[in-house]
Amino acid sequence: MGLTAAMSVGRTALASSQAAIQVIGNNIANAATPGYSRQIVSLAPLPGQSIGNTSLGLGVSISGVRRQVDTALQGRLWTSQGNHGAAGERLALLGSLETSLNELTGYDLSTQISQFFSSWSERANLTQSSAVVVQQGAQLASFIRGLRSDLATQRDGADALLDDYAARADELIRGIADLNTQIPPAESNGGTANELRDRRDILIGELATLMDVTAVDQGDGTVNVLVGSTPVVLAGNPRGVSLERRSTENGIEVAILVGAEQRELNVSTGKIGALLAGRTDSINATLGALDDIASTVIFEVNRLHSTGASRPGLRSATGTLSIALEDRTRPLNDPDNTALAGLPFHPSNGGFTVAVTDQTTNTTRRVRIDIDMDGLTDGGLRGTGDDTTPEDFRAALDAVPGLSASFDNAGRLRLTADAGTEFNFEDDTSGVLATLGINTYFTGRNSTDIDVRQSLVADPQNLMVGRQTDEGYSENATALAINDLRTRALDALGGRSLTQRWQDEVQTVAGQAATASNTFQATLIVTESLSAQQAAVSGVSLDEEAINLTTFQRQYQGAARLVAVADQLLQELLSIL
Repeated sequence: MGLTAAMSVGRTALASSQAAIQVIGNNIANAATPGYSRQIVSLAPLPGQSIGNTSLGLGVSISGVRRQVDTALQGRLWTSQGNHGAAGERLALLGSLETSLNELTGYDLSTQISQFFSSWSERANLTQSSAVVVQQGAQLASFIRGLRSDLATQRDGADALLDDYAARADELIRGIADLNTQIPPAESNGGTANELRDRRDILIGELATLMDVTAVDQGDGTVNVLVGSTPVVLAGNPRGVSLERRSTENGIEVAILVGAEQRELNVSTGKIGALLAGRTDSINATLGALDDIASTVIFEVNRLHSTGASRPGLRSATGTLSIALEDRTRPLNDPDNTALAGLPFHPSNGGFTVAVTDQTTNTTRRVRIDIDMDGLTDGGLRGTGDDTTPEDFRAALDAVPGLSASFDNAGRLRLTADAGTEFNFEDDTSGVLATLGINTYFTGRNSTDIDVRQSLVADPQNLMVGRQTDEGYSENATALAINDLRTRALDALGGRSLTQRWQDEVQTVAGQAATASNTFQATLIVTESLSAQQAAVSGVSLDEEAINLTTFQRQYQGAARLVAVADQLLQELLSIL
């Protein structure tokens, strides 16, 4: 009985040693495998056999092979990887944005604005021709359009990355759900599917670099994965994510949707979160600032140019804004007037003067035209019904002696002086001339279509440099007034000048880039620290495995010696019998 039990003890020791050596060998083989968690054999003594008052051991058994994983540390690492991924993506986006702005290089928007206004100053001092002023305006407009195109291309690039990241996230989510279905059956015999769990952790870790995720162990071998409080994986059910583009009044917006109900997912970190935020907070904000600059330049320069004067005066003028037939009887401030509702600038309550000069007698007749834009009816109630319409405006101009006004086939207001007369405009407090594009310098609405009026490009002598004042005709008053726009505080820009508005935006981008760089370095340090901690817990140490291999080798040799001795003694006993 004793020798047989001894041989049985030796057999269990041999089996346990073999299994341990196999696990150690697997650890050594996967020492460089990404995502592999070190496996440890757990040994436990077999229940003893009672002989009298004594309990004798019956050997050793393998209680399990488990992964060496710190789940709390792993969760912190996933969070850190998401933050680091977000910081890296934001840093790349802002770096590209700074490169496009190209500020302080001499070929930037600030320089172009300065050169544009300087050309007006030089024209006022007769050191530059009108042709140079027109060319400089065309160069500014071209630069603004080109800059917008660069920014739009960056936004398209961010959207393309979002497409790729959303598709990869959906693939990872489906992979996690698939492993959730494989693990419980594989562990049904009481074991642990370590390799499958490692593969699942790898997928969750990669998903964490794309969006903020939380993995919740369900205790049955499956995990639920949540983004914020919204589940994207429920056991073996992948809810799936997709990217949606939406057309809004502010342009194209993108959103990450989840599940069959297409609920919007609030992604705050990871590469997807960084791109979603950067697209809005950085690229779109810069595009908005560029549109502010462009539309303000268009309106303010046009407002001055439209009331400028030249010698000789105007014989005809055609507006640049096309007004559909149904909009001509709608007030200028009516929200349903589609011709004006989409403009970034609008006329206000006020008026202007039309000066018509008889070329034969050199006498001038001035007529004041009021523009009712107070938003009140004649009864004092709120409403636009009694405010000025484009047709009212045309009729008032047509009633000026020596002037004819009509809409052309394109819906643009056209003014024509009678034979032997010329005209110009003065003191427009309403901005209606600039809004309708009558005798203006620029065309367009914002940075997408800003340009110099083609009649000026064709004949720069049409440039309005002078102005009719109370003291008479000033040859450079309009040029000086437009030059003053460079530093004038403008209500449309929140009390800032054009250069201040743009510099504020440039400095905002620079500040964001500096913060992104610091955040990237900080998250890198945290991620590397947590990765090192995880490697210390879950990584394979070849030195430690070599020691364990030696230990189990000695155990195997001792167990083999025990079996050999017990067999020898049993053979001697049998020979005696």
